[in-house]
Amino acid sequence: MNTQSNTYTFLYASILVVLVAAVLSFTALQLKPRQAKNKEIEKKQDILKAVNVASTPENAEELYNQYIVKAIIVNSDGGITSEDKNATFDVDLKIENSKKNVAERKLPIFTFNKEGLGEKLIIPIRGRGMWGPIWGYISMEPDGKTIYGATFGNKGETPGLGAEISKAEFQKPFTGKQIFDESGKFTSLKLVKGTAQGHPHQFDAVSGGTVTSKGLEAMLQDNLSSYEKFLKSSK
Repeated sequence: MNTQSNTYTFLYASILVVLVAAVLSFTALQLKPRQAKNKEIEKKQDILKAVNVASTPENAEELYNQYIVKAIIVNSDGGITSEDKNATFDVDLKIENSKKNVAERKLPIFTFNKEGLGEKLIIPIRGRGMWGPIWGYISMEPDGKTIYGATFGNKGETPGLGAEISKAEFQKPFTGKQIFDESGKFTSLKLVKGTAQGHPHQFDAVSGGTVTSKGLEAMLQDNLSSYEKFLKSSK
């Protein structure tokens, strides 16, 4: 074959593209189980972080199995629909929150127990910030209304602005906040600017990250309200 012809060039390029695609596909398949495992470990670290338990990729699974003593799925009426720990872990909030109404959602709850701290309920949450999804975990005291700890994550929020929700300095003040008032009415937490200290039902917006902060406020309202009946019945 004439190596200078257009036909040769076309065939050579086509074969090269097919070979490269095959190699990339094979590599992706080989890496997929490892990537899935990394996501699983990262999720377990986030769950533990909501109850102020520090972990590493090396010990996250051990600590998770030690302290997360139960995991259930409930519905918006407060009824338990599953006590399968693995099924609870596998619930995808992206699907539940975006494609289902509240009555149809699977609502996961993880139960933490550690000597000296007692039992805490951990609720996963997911919403939308300015540039993409935001998510987190809220741990609750046994009274079902007081926040014990909180952790938030983001994908694409602006560093130094909206992305500040992922820092401990923003998350720590959520401890002690309450999502029900004294009469038992669900309040969630309301967004304010610099005046939330000492107020049980408010949190301060991120400076310069108003849109992300409003997204977080909406995320708390939408997700936590789904658990209202369960939290009231679990006291």
